[in-house]
Amino acid sequence: MKKLVCQEPHVMEYVTADMPAPKAGEILLKVEAVSICGTDIHAFGGNQPFFEYPRVLGHEICGHIAELGEGVDSVAVGERVAVIPYVACEKCPACQSGKTNCCEAISVIGVHQDGGFCEYLTVPAKNILSVGDVDPELAAFIEPFAISAHSVHRAKVAEGEHVLVVGAGPIGIGAAAIAKAYGAKVVVADMNEERLAHVRQTLGLATANPGDANYADTLKAEFDGIMPEKLIDATGNPHSMNNAVNVIRHGGTIVFVGLFKGNLDFSDIEFHKRETTMMGSRNATMADFAAVQKLMAEGKLSKELMLSHRFNFHEIGHTYQQDVVENKELVKGVILFN
Repeated sequence: MKKLVCQEPHVMEYVTADMPAPKAGEILLKVEAVSICGTDIHAFGGNQPFFEYPRVLGHEICGHIAELGEGVDSVAVGERVAVIPYVACEKCPACQSGKTNCCEAISVIGVHQDGGFCEYLTVPAKNILSVGDVDPELAAFIEPFAISAHSVHRAKVAEGEHVLVVGAGPIGIGAAAIAKAYGAKVVVADMNEERLAHVRQTLGLATANPGDANYADTLKAEFDGIMPEKLIDATGNPHSMNNAVNVIRHGGTIVFVGLFKGNLDFSDIEFHKRETTMMGSRNATMADFAAVQKLMAEGKLSKELMLSHRFNFHEIGHTYQQDVVENKELVKGVILFN
């Protein structure tokens, strides 16, 4: 089979490898579609935390089962599945408390171990989600939507609440769509006017530009004269994250789902006088995946919210730099294997 390996920063190479065989408790997956995450871009550029080279990228994966390992009887050959890429130890205190998403020894497929930029992949049977006849492109988006859902669930977004989502990339778009589906009043902020236009067109939500001098006034106007009570920052941008405490109401909550290599540095005075609740959001839980499947079934989440580009697996390795990393028009790309 063929796999696409990120050998080191800025180097992608196609490699021919033996077909993997599923071990006990695993399935062999024939990959159909893999959507491209910011992680796959940061890893290529050498800027991804928790990462080692060489690595086969790709953790947003859909395919069909080609072979069952010993002891696997909950699924069948030919069944289409999405991959839940977080392989947890199930033994540490986080796992024992139900927070497998932040397992102390977590191994993420496509980050800590080889992922889906390949024709075949073995995956633990416990890490697959049956998707029936769902379109492979949409199924490949279940994982990023689950990341978004986890951030919304961390913020405990409820009907009628005012929610500001900062960052109109895929995770921010997903968070905005899910918060809207839960009945919140949502505004999306971003510096990129084309992405804001995309949000207005696909989600029908109000938008704001943090670079505008009247940014705070715009937010107040959209939120009935007050600042938002919940803020989800999906930028991974230190300036945006440090400024978050300045654009929520007193008693508000901030959730950081984007991350960067470095330290946060915000005003303690602003943080304390608001009695701010600040938290991180990492990966997703089975409850998040279940919520996403339900919203997809209800038609409240679609691939059209994110999908902007399609790529051929056998070609993208040669043009990854210009077509993915440097592509300013890219919102979300999916690699197809047919």
